[in-house]
Amino acid sequence: MIVTFLGTGSGAPTTRRNVSGIGLRFLQAGKWWLFDCGEGTQHQLLRAPMKISQLDKIFITHLHGDHLYGLIGLLASRSLRNTEPTPLELYGPPGLDRYFRAIMEASPVHLQYPLEIKIVSEGVIYEDEELMVSCRMAKHRVPSFAYAVMEKEKTGAFQVELAKQAGVPSGPLFGALKRGEQVTLADGRVLDGKNFVGEPQPGRKIVFSGDTEPSQAVVELAKGADLLVHEATYAHHDKELATRSGHSTAREAAQIAREAGVKELCLTHFSPRYEDEDGDFSMEDLLAEAQQIFPATQLADDLGSISVKRERNDGRKP
Repeated sequence: MIVTFLGTGSGAPTTRRNVSGIGLRFLQAGKWWLFDCGEGTQHQLLRAPMKISQLDKIFITHLHGDHLYGLIGLLASRSLRNTEPTPLELYGPPGLDRYFRAIMEASPVHLQYPLEIKIVSEGVIYEDEELMVSCRMAKHRVPSFAYAVMEKEKTGAFQVELAKQAGVPSGPLFGALKRGEQVTLADGRVLDGKNFVGEPQPGRKIVFSGDTEPSQAVVELAKGADLLVHEATYAHHDKELATRSGHSTAREAAQIAREAGVKELCLTHFSPRYEDEDGDFSMEDLLAEAQQIFPATQLADDLGSISVKRERNDGRKP
């Protein structure tokens, strides 16, 4: 699972940062998901390791333009670049369906693949055999959702050598033991598969805050996450601006990470005021402000990536 940032700025694009867009890649599955789609997201994809044809799901946090205005162009481009009409699911807050229909009425886009729009509410919004996505209402000027992607626990590794020592012949009996079932050998011995499987491997958890003021709902959603991607539009000495616009400061994001007990925090959605070389507060200062509260903090950069590796209970490195 790799998080790749397609846009890390707020409000409007700059020469250094595009507006919001974050990709989550599942390398083994050959697919990826997109969280928010600000203007220019598809241009960023031309320089990123993801292929638009492998885009499987899009999650929109809220309907402000810097998180939304790249959506229609990206959907249209996916039609042009998909050799096969693979379906796409689009998740977002109430009003997303009306927005899409209004654009289609004014400027029709003939999508060559099935598109399903799903309006979200708090709780589990997607689940399959390996993954679950849930969301909570954040605290912003318009309805805004934070999303948590949770990987389900995986069965521990099958202890092949242990099975061989017990005299289990390779083949179907190996498969049964691996599934944790009981098997009966030719000599009458009954073996329990649970004794031949290692410790279960915990799933990974990644949380995307979207735009939000400090929110207890986000803290609860992020509990124990491997990675929390949280907005930090302002430094704390600009707290008044943050409150007025419904955003968080770097210090507040760090406090949320500490309270939620996450392993790593990545800040994004920065005001361009801190990239002014002649300004009195820099991006390095913003990072230091957060690290004073939560040392395991880093700043997101456009086209930068964070790999979230699986922890193992058998002492081996991931």
